[in-house]
Amino acid sequence: MTSSPSRALSAGIERWPIAGSFTISRGAKTEALTVVAEISQHGLTGRGECVPYPRYGETPEATLAAIQAMQGPLAAGMDRTALQAAMPAGAARNALDCALSDLEAKVAGQRIWNLLGRPAPAPCTTAYTISLAVPEAMAEATAKVAHRPLLKIKLGGHDDGARIAAVRKAAPTSELIVDANEAWTEADLAANFRACADAGVTLIEQPLPAGKDDALSRIERPVAVCADESVHDRASLAGLRDRYDAVNIKLDKTGGLTEALAMADAARALGFEIMIGCMVATSLSMAPAMLIAQAARFVDLDGPLLLARDRDNGLRYDGSLVYPPDAALWG
Repeated sequence: MTSSPSRALSAGIERWPIAGSFTISRGAKTEALTVVAEISQHGLTGRGECVPYPRYGETPEATLAAIQAMQGPLAAGMDRTALQAAMPAGAARNALDCALSDLEAKVAGQRIWNLLGRPAPAPCTTAYTISLAVPEAMAEATAKVAHRPLLKIKLGGHDDGARIAAVRKAAPTSELIVDANEAWTEADLAANFRACADAGVTLIEQPLPAGKDDALSRIERPVAVCADESVHDRASLAGLRDRYDAVNIKLDKTGGLTEALAMADAARALGFEIMIGCMVATSLSMAPAMLIAQAARFVDLDGPLLLARDRDNGLRYDGSLVYPPDAALWG
């Protein structure tokens, strides 16, 4: 985008109630806290949403401050390319990168994928997440959504073999992926791998803590293993090839769509399968990720389905099928 001092930035923290609660190995929450950035120019406004993640030392307040600190550079004409160098990867840059992409599309009067030279996104099947609980509760929750073709099962360490078996019994025909969120150890790794293989699980996300996952290069992996917390952007890809078969790309980790697209291209060139993931957030967070979903083996963009309500003009979900965003939402 060309320099335009007429650009203005606004940002704020939003709270979105979750339907029930959302539980992973690190804890439970009942609402999603997002930070939304809006960049306006000549009566047009581009929007981007991010989810600060405490796992990476992010807070909504610090993320908001980091976004607001870019007011001057943005007013002076900072574009997406300059943004990559001006801010580190993370939630704050994601909101601004996606807002700039949205504004760029609006100014050009075109959809963002056309401007980026990417294929127009098509509907795709998203996973639906089952929160961590005791095996019986997870089986009950699974039975209610057993018609969905792809389920993502949150695990948490002790008793995960029983959880996996209970979920599989409750959803005999669904494809299953599991997410341990770094909760397994070298001691239980082989047993949990066997339980997943016995249940016909297709993918295991981040079984061991990031930085303590060397065992994955030494153990037989009967199920494909996907890096999540161990991978952030292109710079972290090369060192993972002996431990992981796939990488989970999340825009809040990459710092926006610009790096996410480049990362997806680089990951495929290295032989990784692609998963596109999300935090619990509104459709505004999911919309840019739909461009990555087109080349992903696994799509996990169910964040709005876990909320009590979504924002206006949200993505269309038809069961597990998620459709590309309308221009009224983003891009």
